[in-house]
Amino acid sequence: MNVREVMIEATDLTKYYGNHKAVDSISFTLHRGEVLGFLGPNGAGKTTTMKILTCYFAPSSGKATVKGLSVFKDPLEVKKIIGYLPENAPLYGDMTPTEYLDFIASMRGIAPRDIPAKIKDIAGLCGLPGVMDQEIRTLSKGYRQRVGLAQAMIHDPEIIILDEPTSGLDPKQIVEIRNLVKEIGKKKTIILSTHNLSEVQITCNRVIIIHHGKIVADAPTDQIQHKMGRNRYQIIFARDGGDEGAIRGRLAALKGIEEVKPAKEAEEGTFAFDLLGEGETDLRPTLFSLAVEQKYKLLELRRERVNLENVFMDLTQE
Repeated sequence: MNVREVMIEATDLTKYYGNHKAVDSISFTLHRGEVLGFLGPNGAGKTTTMKILTCYFAPSSGKATVKGLSVFKDPLEVKKIIGYLPENAPLYGDMTPTEYLDFIASMRGIAPRDIPAKIKDIAGLCGLPGVMDQEIRTLSKGYRQRVGLAQAMIHDPEIIILDEPTSGLDPKQIVEIRNLVKEIGKKKTIILSTHNLSEVQITCNRVIIIHHGKIVADAPTDQIQHKMGRNRYQIIFARDGGDEGAIRGRLAALKGIEEVKPAKEAEEGTFAFDLLGEGETDLRPTLFSLAVEQKYKLLELRRERVNLENVFMDLTQE
């Protein structure tokens, strides 16, 4: 049996800011080779959790370990294992990328004789060779993010934590950074915090959703919508084909229908319903049979697979 190495383990992790509980007794384990999408609305506790894991501050209670090392007792050793890119990369604008990465490599304890080769390798990986002698403040935001990513990886860490790495980038830059993260993820364990859900679906193999400081979902990316066990439907009828209230009642009474509500936008002369189905069973045959039996004038029936965005909205709506 192949048991994967545990890289990060959080147990009942809690953090207060005064009387405000930013992180509320969360627990999770991250194994070697996982690329985790860490999702949640603003203020959900994502950045606080990542700052605890990177030893920026201690939890109020609970514990977290990185490769068995306590973030509270062994912060210097933990920082050797982790590379961290915060949302606002800590860059010095009057330095060139070469000067900046040389400085970071020295701070990381890399031997002086090894630094030029390290810089060359990481610059190549992050797509920086063409700008290494320009002042950082003259670079586009996309290139500044690349420099920030390079500083997080210069010491070849086993774990990389990225907080909104594509925030504020244009579509082309987003694709470039996304592809870079995918490439890095082949060899590293990654935590990626982002509001871009398509980015998570493309780059991550696991998702954790946090809301009000609590974990509300934790599953492989390709299973999370199936774990929610829901499908959405929209059904549209002609208004002269029956009573709207009676039809809504019959729809709600069908086995497998969890929720029925009027659609927000219905064409004139029609009434439409949005339905939420339980389980994976396709309910379209049942819905069609109901319309035929009751002689309702069915105009349209469609099924929408639940995606990550649907799950996120369901779990984090107030």
